[in-house]
Amino acid sequence: MVSSKDDSASDGENSSGDVPESKKSCLFSEGEKVLAYHGPKIYEAKVQKAEVRKNEWRYFVHYLGWNKNWDEWVDAGRLMKYTEENVLKQKALDKKKGVNTKSGRSTQSKPKTSADTKVDKEEIKNTASKGKKRKADSGPEKENVSAEKLIKIQIPSTLKKQLVDDWELVTQQNKLVKLPRSPTIDDILTKYLDYRSKKDGMMTDSVGEILNGLRCYFDKALRVMLLYKKERQQYDEAISDNVSPSSVYGAEHLLRLFVKLPELLAYVKIEEETQIQLQQKLLDFLKFLQKNQGTFFLSAYDSPKVSEGSGKGKDN
Repeated sequence: MVSSKDDSASDGENSSGDVPESKKSCLFSEGEKVLAYHGPKIYEAKVQKAEVRKNEWRYFVHYLGWNKNWDEWVDAGRLMKYTEENVLKQKALDKKKGVNTKSGRSTQSKPKTSADTKVDKEEIKNTASKGKKRKADSGPEKENVSAEKLIKIQIPSTLKKQLVDDWELVTQQNKLVKLPRSPTIDDILTKYLDYRSKKDGMMTDSVGEILNGLRCYFDKALRVMLLYKKERQQYDEAISDNVSPSSVYGAEHLLRLFVKLPELLAYVKIEEETQIQLQQKLLDFLKFLQKNQGTFFLSAYDSPKVSEGSGKGKDN
């Protein structure tokens, strides 16, 4: 579960009384029981605060039955009224994911956006070897690293919706991202480096190092942490020993990496000052993805017959 607590810090100075541009009234009241999306699942939650932040209503929610470390600020798009119709929707999703609907707790626990994955100590031993005994979907209360120690990566709301849509297309509608993607992750990283160079007027080594790090993390973590079960056959068909995943996959799978990054980086010793700079640069990269969302992300996925029948998705 990716925490968005940093919203409270970054938005704090704008939480006075600004009227949202949409001029919409507050949809949820303090103390109201609601249903909240987190990754691909829906959880019972309680609205603890409702404030206008950066010209839109934001809600500070507590997930019922979960540690308060997972309390976070969310926008209205993440919440639903606690109605019979929406509860049925929650149960339908829970049934597919093996959740006890009475408690809202899952046998696989809180979502991490990717599913059915286990940490392979051989492939990512340099970053997450301490977590090799944990399943990728282990609950927050069982994490070896406390939430306070995780680097906070604030994913923009439109990209969070992209993650939810991605999950639904793959796991519920049996669709697959057509491979190879264009632009690839390598292309996107190169475009961002060019963008930063033009904006800053020079090539910065630190940005290049971070982008190389993202590429390395992605290539090592994709097979074991970022794929849904239904995507594994496609991966095996598309990736060989001399092919880098970042040269085949695109923004859809790269975005999933940002959900896992806090957990992976928890095992890397980073000075506090460096950590703050890293957070800023990662956020800047996410904003770059958001700015180019219409170009980088697919608007439609392939049906399984197309992907599986063609081997690598090149035939109709």
